[in-house]
Amino acid sequence: MWFLVSPKFILQTEAIKSQTTRDFIPITNQYTLFHLIPPLQEQLEIVRRLESLLNFLIEIEKQYLSSQQDLAKLDQSILAKAFRGELVPQDPNDEPAAVLLDRIRAEREKLAGAKKTTAKGKQ
Repeated sequence: MWFLVSPKFILQTEAIKSQTTRDFIPITNQYTLFHLIPPLQEQLEIVRRLESLLNFLIEIEKQYLSSQQDLAKLDQSILAKAFRGELVPQDPNDEPAAVLLDRIRAEREKLAGAKKTTAKGKQ
């Protein structure tokens, strides 16, 4: 299979293929194709190495998927610590987050009310 997709074999087929609605190689020309077939022991060694590499890739994929899950957990953990104020030392003079959020809400409501008043005045 590997030889059939190799550049050497493709060059051979490019030189003799014909085309109607799709590429084909007439049966008489197929007999002229040169095939490189290694000895059986070499074929077996190639297969052994490819299987070994495939197993290695499977292990890498497992580690990658596991790392993705760990990363998602880490992101959640960091966010939780940040919201609890555990990532950096806290300044005791800072106002609590709840007070800051209340102040932001009040400011938004004030702005929304001002927009409504301005919109009514333009009518």
